[in-house]
Amino acid sequence: MAKMNLWNRAASGLIAGALLLALAGCGRDDVSHYRVPKQAGAAAGDPGAPMAGMAGSVPPPPDVSTTGELQWALPKGWTESRSGGMRYATLKPTATGKIDVSVTVFPGPAGGDLANVNRWRNQIGLAPVDEAALARDRKALKSPAGSLAMFDYTSDGQTKTRLVAAILFAGGNSWFVKMVGDEGPVAASRADFVRLLESLRLANR
Repeated sequence: MAKMNLWNRAASGLIAGALLLALAGCGRDDVSHYRVPKQAGAAAGDPGAPMAGMAGSVPPPPDVSTTGELQWALPKGWTESRSGGMRYATLKPTATGKIDVSVTVFPGPAGGDLANVNRWRNQIGLAPVDEAALARDRKALKSPAGSLAMFDYTSDGQTKTRLVAAILFAGGNSWFVKMVGDEGPVAASRADFVRLLESLRLANR
């Protein structure tokens, strides 16, 4: 009788072990169905890899030697440096304090006025606007290079940031001339900035 009990316990152990192995094997099969392959060209943790559907969305800088070089009359006391690429030039006003003036160029319409204005507003902590508000905010300027749309925004809060920027579409390219910084230096430089915008002209090299 004792021998039979020992045999029964051994048989039960073997059956339980076989069941566990079978269940484990089934678990491995289930997991294999949920494996997600890496997207081509997007290595994990690579900040430079394009997002899905965004590959090739950033165009190369335009060749201004063939489409036209933007020129201007530099305000008295201002300095400039040309860097090439999308950031075409950096201008330095006479006002002291935190202020940055840049000229950038992109091929084609570059997303249009609304998308770019809302991107600039976001940079200084302002909510986006719609087409109706954009039309109210737009100030039209004329220059030898063509008509410009100028926008002027000041951030909320105790420490205010002001942004004055203009969009010019000329020679098949979008030119952005932007001044941003602390409210005081930007206000002091605004008149010179507007005169610079009104002097813009397009010329081939």
